[in-house]
Amino acid sequence: MTKPSIYGLTFEQLTDWLVDKGHKKFRAQQVWDWLYKKRVKSFSEMVNVNKECRSLLDEHFAIQTLEIHSKQESRDGTMKFLFKLQDGNLIETVLMKFSYGLSVCVTTQVGCNIGCSFCASGLLSKSRDLTSGEIVEQIMNVQHALDDRANEERVSHIVVMGIGEPFDNFDNLMDFLHVVNDDKGLAIGARHITVSTSGIIKKIYEFADQKLQVNLALSLHAPNDELRTKIMKINKGQPIKPLMEAVDYYLEKTNRRITFEYILLKGINDTPEIAQQLADLIRDKKRLSYVNLIPYNPVDEHIQYEQSEKNAILRFYDTLKKNGVQCGIRHEQGSDIDAACGQLRSKQIKKDKEKAKTKA
Repeated sequence: MTKPSIYGLTFEQLTDWLVDKGHKKFRAQQVWDWLYKKRVKSFSEMVNVNKECRSLLDEHFAIQTLEIHSKQESRDGTMKFLFKLQDGNLIETVLMKFSYGLSVCVTTQVGCNIGCSFCASGLLSKSRDLTSGEIVEQIMNVQHALDDRANEERVSHIVVMGIGEPFDNFDNLMDFLHVVNDDKGLAIGARHITVSTSGIIKKIYEFADQKLQVNLALSLHAPNDELRTKIMKINKGQPIKPLMEAVDYYLEKTNRRITFEYILLKGINDTPEIAQQLADLIRDKKRLSYVNLIPYNPVDEHIQYEQSEKNAILRFYDTLKKNGVQCGIRHEQGSDIDAACGQLRSKQIKKDKEKAKTKA
């Protein structure tokens, strides 16, 4: 029987669990320090925690439930991890280097049911949600890899944009955010954390009501229902008008800027006319919005899509700027490795299936 990850407990949940088992409250702080400050890999290393408590923790929890299946490193410093879970499933996590720090992109589900027609993550349907512990442990594994380099490097930013739809795993997402943001542990500032959603309207309202300082990004990719439904099937049930109403609620409730993620697909959604539609759509939100224009990372299984030409990207950008829209073009990273989200996992699963056929 597999044990859940200790990283799945918030500080309050760990304290309550230990007190319920007959231990003093201060034990929770000791354990927390060993996990997130000293970053040990076994309970036996927690030398100032009494043996009874260590044995109890070891009986009920695991510190390491993820195994590095493979790792790719780009010339620009991007590192892509393929982790194997206790049940044999594979997930991806990416470390990216920026001028402002080290950012980790985490996965929230095994597979994805959103079904964006351009995305490698959706090639395999969701089989389950990740636990909060499995999400936190992605950060810890990356931090351990940095610790091994002995350069005193630290994960400073988090983006929840990996495989899966974070708002489809809402409760575990919230626990994850509370753990990594806790100032007694990793202390990653809320404003250094961004959660991306494809647009689950009900959860946007719920997220706004959480009163977090965490950033929100919306994967929009098209400014009208016809085009968005064509490339993102979620738009059939979550169309743009009510989606924008949810965005308005978020902006009013939080007074925080929202980022609209927009992947540019050659000849599909990258014309100046479409750019004008996008500018018109968010005109009343310009003060608290930013459009992140993303050059497409080609995926073998989606040959119908190509990366927009540089001139088309610049024309799109110029149209938005002329309309007073705050926007930027994302710098490509990891282009010499499996850059697209879900691509490394998809390739590995294919390899495993081919090996199984050969053996059979």
